[in-house]
Amino acid sequence: MKTSTLDRNGVSPELADMISRLVALIPWPSRRQAMGDVAITILNGKPRVAEDEFGWSRSAVALGINEFRCGIVCSNDLSERHKPRSEEKNPKLLDDIRKIMEPSSQAEPRLRTTLLYTNMTAQSVYDALVAEGWSPESLPTVRTISNILNRHEYRLRTVIKTKVQKKQQKPTASSTMFGK
Repeated sequence: MKTSTLDRNGVSPELADMISRLVALIPWPSRRQAMGDVAITILNGKPRVAEDEFGWSRSAVALGINEFRCGIVCSNDLSERHKPRSEEKNPKLLDDIRKIMEPSSQAEPRLRTTLLYTNMTAQSVYDALVAEGWSPESLPTVRTISNILNRHEYRLRTVIKTKVQKKQQKPTASSTMFGK
Protein backbone atom coordinates (compact mmCIF):
# COMPACT_ATOMS: atom_id res chain seq x y z
CA MET A 1 0.00 0.00 0.00
CA LYS A 2 1.17 3.51 -0.84
CA THR A 3 2.12 5.82 1.97
CA SER A 4 0.96 9.39 1.81
CA THR A 5 3.38 12.26 1.33
CA LEU A 6 2.52 13.52 4.82
CA ASP A 7 3.47 10.15 6.37
CA ARG A 8 6.72 10.01 4.38
CA ASN A 9 7.66 13.50 5.58
CA GLY A 10 6.75 12.70 9.21
CA VAL A 11 3.71 14.99 9.50
CA SER A 12 1.04 13.71 11.90
CA PRO A 13 -2.69 14.08 11.09
CA GLU A 14 -3.05 16.49 14.02
CA LEU A 15 -0.30 18.73 12.66
CA ALA A 16 -1.86 18.60 9.16
CA ASP A 17 -5.21 19.63 10.65
CA MET A 18 -3.59 22.51 12.52
CA ILE A 19 -1.81 23.69 9.35
CA SER A 20 -5.10 23.64 7.47
CA ARG A 21 -6.84 25.68 10.21
CA LEU A 22 -4.02 28.24 10.40
CA VAL A 23 -3.88 28.74 6.64
CA ALA A 24 -7.67 29.24 6.62
CA LEU A 25 -7.26 32.19 9.02
CA ILE A 26 -4.96 34.09 6.63
CA PRO A 27 -6.74 36.56 4.31
CA TRP A 28 -6.37 36.40 0.52
CA PRO A 29 -4.04 36.76 -1.38
CA SER A 30 -1.52 35.99 1.38
CA ARG A 31 -3.33 32.69 1.91
CA ARG A 32 -2.22 31.55 -1.54
CA GLN A 33 1.41 32.22 -0.64
CA ALA A 34 0.96 30.33 2.64
CA MET A 35 -0.53 27.39 0.73
CA GLY A 36 2.44 27.51 -1.63
CA ASP A 37 4.87 27.61 1.31
CA VAL A 38 3.20 24.58 2.92
CA ALA A 39 3.22 22.72 -0.42
CA ILE A 40 6.93 23.43 -0.96
CA THR A 41 7.98 22.65 2.62
CA ILE A 42 5.86 19.61 3.45
CA LEU A 43 4.49 18.24 0.16
CA ASN A 44 7.60 18.48 -2.06
CA GLY A 45 6.02 21.32 -4.10
CA LYS A 46 3.11 19.23 -5.43
CA PRO A 47 -0.20 21.09 -5.78
CA ARG A 48 -2.10 17.88 -6.56
CA VAL A 49 -1.04 16.36 -3.25
CA ALA A 50 -2.13 19.57 -1.46
CA GLU A 51 -5.53 19.13 -3.07
CA ASP A 52 -5.76 15.54 -1.83
CA GLU A 53 -4.39 16.13 1.67
CA PHE A 54 -5.79 19.55 2.58
CA GLY A 55 -8.68 20.03 0.14
CA TRP A 56 -7.17 23.20 -1.32
CA SER A 57 -7.66 24.22 -4.93
CA ARG A 58 -4.85 22.84 -7.05
CA SER A 59 -4.66 25.94 -9.23
CA ALA A 60 -4.59 28.25 -6.18
CA VAL A 61 -1.73 26.22 -4.68
CA ALA A 62 0.20 26.29 -7.97
CA LEU A 63 -0.22 30.06 -8.18
CA GLY A 64 0.77 30.35 -4.50
CA ILE A 65 3.94 28.37 -5.14
CA ASN A 66 4.90 30.75 -7.96
CA GLU A 67 4.04 33.79 -5.82
CA PHE A 68 6.07 32.42 -2.89
CA ARG A 69 9.10 31.69 -5.07
CA CYS A 70 9.24 35.04 -6.89
CA GLY A 71 7.75 37.26 -4.18
CA ILE A 72 5.29 38.99 -6.53
CA VAL A 73 1.60 38.85 -5.61
CA CYS A 74 -0.77 38.33 -8.53
CA SER A 75 -3.85 40.51 -8.41
CA ASN A 76 -7.27 39.30 -9.45
CA ASP A 77 -9.56 41.89 -10.97
CA LEU A 78 -12.77 39.87 -10.88
CA SER A 79 -14.93 42.84 -11.81
CA GLU A 80 -13.45 42.85 -15.32
CA ARG A 81 -14.12 39.15 -15.98
CA HIS A 82 -17.77 39.42 -16.99
CA LYS A 83 -18.98 39.42 -20.56
CA PRO A 84 -20.49 42.84 -21.37
CA ARG A 85 -24.21 42.86 -22.08
CA SER A 86 -25.53 43.86 -25.49
CA GLU A 87 -26.86 47.16 -24.19
CA GLU A 88 -23.48 47.92 -22.58
CA LYS A 89 -21.68 47.25 -25.87
CA ASN A 90 -24.16 49.33 -27.88
CA PRO A 91 -26.07 51.98 -25.87
CA LYS A 92 -27.80 53.27 -29.02
CA LEU A 93 -29.56 49.90 -29.28
CA LEU A 94 -31.18 50.41 -25.88
CA ASP A 95 -32.27 53.94 -26.84
CA ASP A 96 -33.89 52.65 -30.02
CA ILE A 97 -35.63 49.82 -28.14
CA ARG A 98 -37.04 52.36 -25.67
CA LYS A 99 -38.30 54.53 -28.55
CA ILE A 100 -40.09 51.51 -29.97
CA MET A 101 -41.48 50.24 -26.65
CA GLU A 102 -42.65 53.45 -24.95
CA PRO A 103 -45.70 54.17 -27.16
CA SER A 104 -47.00 50.62 -26.79
CA SER A 105 -46.30 50.20 -23.06
CA GLN A 106 -48.54 50.89 -20.13
CA ALA A 107 -48.01 50.79 -16.40
CA GLU A 108 -49.43 48.11 -14.18
CA PRO A 109 -53.05 49.09 -13.43
CA ARG A 110 -52.69 49.26 -9.65
CA LEU A 111 -49.28 51.00 -9.85
CA ARG A 112 -47.75 48.63 -7.30
CA THR A 113 -44.63 48.00 -9.37
CA THR A 114 -42.55 49.80 -11.96
CA LEU A 115 -43.22 47.13 -14.57
CA LEU A 116 -44.36 48.26 -17.98
CA TYR A 117 -46.71 45.90 -19.77
CA THR A 118 -46.77 45.67 -23.51
CA ASN A 119 -48.29 43.54 -26.21
CA MET A 120 -45.14 43.68 -28.39
CA THR A 121 -43.06 40.54 -28.60
CA ALA A 122 -39.29 40.42 -28.89
CA GLN A 123 -39.69 39.36 -32.53
CA SER A 124 -41.79 42.44 -33.29
CA VAL A 125 -39.16 44.65 -31.61
CA TYR A 126 -36.47 42.95 -33.71
CA ASP A 127 -38.50 43.55 -36.88
CA ALA A 128 -39.07 47.20 -35.89
CA LEU A 129 -35.33 47.68 -35.35
CA VAL A 130 -34.61 46.23 -38.77
CA ALA A 131 -37.25 48.54 -40.29
CA GLU A 132 -35.62 51.47 -38.48
CA GLY A 133 -32.34 50.85 -40.27
CA TRP A 134 -30.41 48.35 -38.16
CA SER A 135 -28.77 45.58 -40.13
CA PRO A 136 -29.66 42.05 -38.99
CA GLU A 137 -25.94 41.25 -38.58
CA SER A 138 -25.44 44.09 -36.09
CA LEU A 139 -28.49 43.18 -33.99
CA PRO A 140 -28.46 40.57 -31.25
CA THR A 141 -30.73 37.54 -31.55
CA VAL A 142 -34.43 37.65 -30.72
CA ARG A 143 -33.77 35.76 -27.48
CA THR A 144 -31.19 38.37 -26.43
CA ILE A 145 -33.67 41.16 -27.21
CA SER A 146 -36.18 39.31 -25.03
CA ASN A 147 -33.62 39.25 -22.20
CA ILE A 148 -32.97 42.98 -22.67
CA LEU A 149 -36.71 43.70 -22.44
CA ASN A 150 -36.97 41.63 -19.26
CA ARG A 151 -33.94 43.33 -17.69
CA HIS A 152 -35.48 46.75 -18.33
CA GLU A 153 -38.83 45.67 -16.88
CA TYR A 154 -40.90 45.41 -20.03
CA ARG A 155 -43.24 42.45 -19.62
CA LEU A 156 -45.24 40.82 -22.36
CA ARG A 157 -48.89 40.67 -21.46
CA THR A 158 -51.61 39.37 -23.70
CA VAL A 159 -54.49 41.69 -24.37
CA ILE A 160 -57.61 40.40 -22.65
CA LYS A 161 -60.54 40.32 -24.98
CA THR A 162 -63.58 42.04 -23.69
CA LYS A 163 -66.53 39.84 -22.99
CA VAL A 164 -69.70 40.58 -24.85
CA GLN A 165 -72.34 41.71 -22.42
CA LYS A 166 -75.66 40.01 -22.71
CA LYS A 167 -78.51 42.25 -23.59
CA GLN A 168 -81.01 42.63 -20.83
CA GLN A 169 -84.60 42.39 -21.81
CA LYS A 170 -86.63 45.51 -21.29
CA PRO A 171 -89.46 44.95 -18.91
CA THR A 172 -92.73 44.70 -20.74
CA ALA A 173 -96.08 45.68 -19.41
CA SER A 174 -97.23 42.08 -19.10
CA SER A 175 -94.13 41.02 -17.12
CA THR A 176 -94.53 43.84 -14.60
CA MET A 177 -98.22 43.13 -14.08
CA PHE A 178 -97.84 39.49 -13.27
CA GLY A 179 -94.63 39.84 -11.25
CA LYS A 180 -92.39 38.03 -13.64
